[in-house]
Amino acid sequence: MLSKFLTLGLGLSVVASSLLAAPEKTKLKIGFIALTDCAPIVIAKEKGFFKEEGLDVDVAKEGGGWPGIQQKVISGEYDFSHALAGMPIAATLGINGEANLQALLSLDYNGNAITFGNKIIGEMEKYGLKKEERPVTAESLKKYIDEKHKIEENKYQPLNFGMVHPVSTHNYELRYWMAASGIKPDEDTTIKPFPPPTMPQNLIAGNIDGYCVGEPWNTRIVEKNAGSALVTNYDIWNNNPEKVLQARADFIDKNPETTKAVMRAILKAQMWLDESWENREEAIKFLAQDNYVKAPVDVLRKSMSGTFLYNPGTDSKNPMFNTFANYYAAYPFYSHGMWFITQMYRWGQLEKPVDMKATIEKVYRPDLFETVAKEVGYELPPSAWKKDGVDEYNKFLDGKVWDPNKAVDYIYSFEVTASKVSKEELMKVNNWKVETKQPSYVCPYGPAGCADEKFVTKK
Repeated sequence: MLSKFLTLGLGLSVVASSLLAAPEKTKLKIGFIALTDCAPIVIAKEKGFFKEEGLDVDVAKEGGGWPGIQQKVISGEYDFSHALAGMPIAATLGINGEANLQALLSLDYNGNAITFGNKIIGEMEKYGLKKEERPVTAESLKKYIDEKHKIEENKYQPLNFGMVHPVSTHNYELRYWMAASGIKPDEDTTIKPFPPPTMPQNLIAGNIDGYCVGEPWNTRIVEKNAGSALVTNYDIWNNNPEKVLQARADFIDKNPETTKAVMRAILKAQMWLDESWENREEAIKFLAQDNYVKAPVDVLRKSMSGTFLYNPGTDSKNPMFNTFANYYAAYPFYSHGMWFITQMYRWGQLEKPVDMKATIEKVYRPDLFETVAKEVGYELPPSAWKKDGVDEYNKFLDGKVWDPNKAVDYIYSFEVTASKVSKEELMKVNNWKVETKQPSYVCPYGPAGCADEKFVTKK
């Protein structure tokens, strides 16, 4: 193990390794959903990174969707889990279960898309949609909805869309994309949660007009010529946080060495995934197995290998569709976590004012991450707080800037919003200031998941 990682430049010396404390609990169960971004957990298992940390890990595919994952983490059936970034925050705030869950690391950036069926795409094309453009806005959808309102008047039937969970990035991304063109998601549409693997069949059956989901469940529709992926979440917010590794706070307190061992193993897997496109090809073969994502290799390759299939028959270059380690993708930024709280307020999910800084510092664990990162040679950003929307590879579709020091103003800066808490109430409990520092765009681990090989610093 040690020679292998020294060769990879991970900086884990024999002396340092011998000083690492033994994990308190070695037999563990980690839950995941069948999506390509479960790859760091799968690779930690299949490449022996868990074993090298002295862990015996059962990597368990959850069939009950994200609610099933959350219930089993809270009950203790899962020690850790693949999780939507908003899930531990919502649970800690009591709106998605009720337990202090913590986000130990970010598993990836990007990885989602908004896919519509052919029928609604045909309607949108009448109003100017050019589905080959990048990025596609929702302006043609807005025009179609406006015309639909005129025709149906007080008998208007909202369009139906799917996402994976109410506090998912997918829900917020779908809403963000629509609202940027003036669509009111809770009036003009109906948005409901579905387990990710069921999205294609629900679209084909006509239960929904489109959906936002992770891979490979967008490519499945495109390859069947049943629809197109209009935008990825990279198009909506470049290099946005997606999934996290979560656990109960009391489990972490009781098992700190176990927690760090799991984090080390997964962080090694993330670096391995971005080291080369050859590694990604090996990962695709693991993910294709029935006990993991259970999808054809050719389908998984469409997004994991630096391309993305927006439209039938046309692969588009998209090296950052899945980023696991490069550009600090594994780091749990406080500012990323706080963005999810702003969306919970924007869409009326939080009905009482909370101190957003205190909340995110209770949930996200950059302190613990920094300890582990130094043990495996993972490069750290200059701060846990940064602005988003200001850098070349970190922009929003609508040009907005996310500055955590202006978090309350940000919530009310959107024309389309459904907040149930007043700006004045939120201002009273959010008087803090933080120092933000912008990280440079870097790819220290390899070309996979990197915008351009000129940014790769690994020798």
